[in-house]
Amino acid sequence: MTPPCPAPDPVRLTWAQPEDLIGHELRQAAEDGRDPEAVRRVWLAAGGHPAPDRAGASPAPAPPELRSLACGLLDELAGLPSSRAAAEPQSWEAVRATWPAPEGPAPADPDPAGPDPRLCARLEAAWVGRAVGCLLGKPVEKLPLAGIRALARATGNWPLNDWFSARGVPPELLAAYPWNRRSAPTSLAENIDGMPEDDDLNYPLLGLLLLQRHGRDFTTADVARLWLDELPAGRTFTAERVAYRNLLLGLEPPATATHHNPFREWIGALIRADVHGWTNPGDPAAAAAQAYRDAALTHTGNGVYAALFIAAATATAATGRADVHTALRAGLAVVPPRSRLAEAVRTGIRAARGEPDFDRVVDRLHARYGHYHWVHAVPNTALIAAALTHADGDFTRSVCRAVSGGWDTDSNGATAGALCALVTGEVPDRWAAPLKNRLATTVAGFDGIGFDTLAQLTHRLTTQEAARS
Repeated sequence: MTPPCPAPDPVRLTWAQPEDLIGHELRQAAEDGRDPEAVRRVWLAAGGHPAPDRAGASPAPAPPELRSLACGLLDELAGLPSSRAAAEPQSWEAVRATWPAPEGPAPADPDPAGPDPRLCARLEAAWVGRAVGCLLGKPVEKLPLAGIRALARATGNWPLNDWFSARGVPPELLAAYPWNRRSAPTSLAENIDGMPEDDDLNYPLLGLLLLQRHGRDFTTADVARLWLDELPAGRTFTAERVAYRNLLLGLEPPATATHHNPFREWIGALIRADVHGWTNPGDPAAAAAQAYRDAALTHTGNGVYAALFIAAATATAATGRADVHTALRAGLAVVPPRSRLAEAVRTGIRAARGEPDFDRVVDRLHARYGHYHWVHAVPNTALIAAALTHADGDFTRSVCRAVSGGWDTDSNGATAGALCALVTGEVPDRWAAPLKNRLATTVAGFDGIGFDTLAQLTHRLTTQEAARS
């Protein structure tokens, strides 16, 4: 007798199932000024569930009729008017109209000494700083703030000042707060051997490819084509994964960012912004324009503003003549001032200036913005700004404060590390040495590349484009 075939395991693709997206869109609607309550009642009455709290998919697929209802309700939510539309514009022209001057922040005055001869070295520091901050945050990604603090304290590493380690951590504490299962084998102090792959480094690599192929005048469609050619779909998450799916469905930008994409104000566009600042030293407006065209493939509103903020801050830092506070002010100047992102950044900076104990700064930010998802751009950008302000240009304090504040720990550490290292021009050897000048990635042509080579490629793009302009 032939044994029966086992039932196939369902493929639970994360960040893509309609029955999981609807809960996130209900939350997004409440945050951006739409009234989702009628839709929420329909969804819950039909047996639908809220969004998964920290995972990308619920454990089991929904019945066909519930999945169909989710798709219809996502369309209904998209049609609701927003009370925040005037304060949070979407088009580039409308965003730029909120800037302090008609043409936005002016480029920095030329340095009478000529181009900065140390730019390439500072770009290398920025690449290394990005990797260090990312790697520091990887093992505690997705953990609550209490877990991050408990794990670090268990090894005498609080306030955070070094890599996380499992050595000496009680088993019961690890059972309560397990390391990120994908990252722990390569990101704990005892395991680090070069920089492992991460989307926080993949996207800057794609940014280099984008500028190599299309120059500074690239379009959002160029970004889309590059992704389809060079970015494995399985290496995308949240808004990027939904936009990738939308491209395969035949949608074009900006619909790729909006169709059934409840993650469009999350942190993904921010982590793609560094390259646009690196390649526009002294011109925050140009950096913001590039970041907008990149972000528009996947994000809207505050998700886009976060990318503009980091791009403009990075462009200002790239001059070598600005401290971190000047860079943050330049970043804030390109963000619509009445937006939630601008308010959160201002709050983070004020809190950091007025409180010597950074744990208290973090507690205030969590109390004020803890209702957002842990990957949302608003709380994470506020934390990045607070960490950089409080650290006052010190690299170790910058990355450790950004990671110790929780939420999207690896992305926050990466962004803070890159910006601070660009300002100071160096990364302490105790942080840089374990990376062994080696980056792993699935982006074709870059696996195993050194940060020194990446800096040279970035510098070449910067000088070539400057010569053309």
